[in-house]
Amino acid sequence: MLLGYHAEVDLPSLGRGLQAIIAVRIRPPTRAVIEQFQAFVTEMPEVIEIFTLTGADDFLLHVAVRDTDHLHSVVLDKLTERKELADVRTSVVYGHLRKNVIEPI
Repeated sequence: MLLGYHAEVDLPSLGRGLQAIIAVRIRPPTRAVIEQFQAFVTEMPEVIEIFTLTGADDFLLHVAVRDTDHLHSVVLDKLTERKELADVRTSVVYGHLRKNVIEPI
């Protein structure tokens, strides 16, 4: 069943040549805090995908930025300013593959 479709954007042509995954843990992990944080990161222009998780991390943020200085600024100037942020870990993305065909299991 198809729920929609997407267009693949050439991020470097938009000045966003560096991608990263930012793992975030927030405290306290209440519904209100989670929803407020999610609303905040949804408005960040650098964030292109948000994953809400169970386990050690509460969110994975997929970001696309200009360069490492921009990434550093996103983490230090935007995310760590949030009082509910308990931990943040950043991983630079070297490559990204998307399967074009998904078959039923």
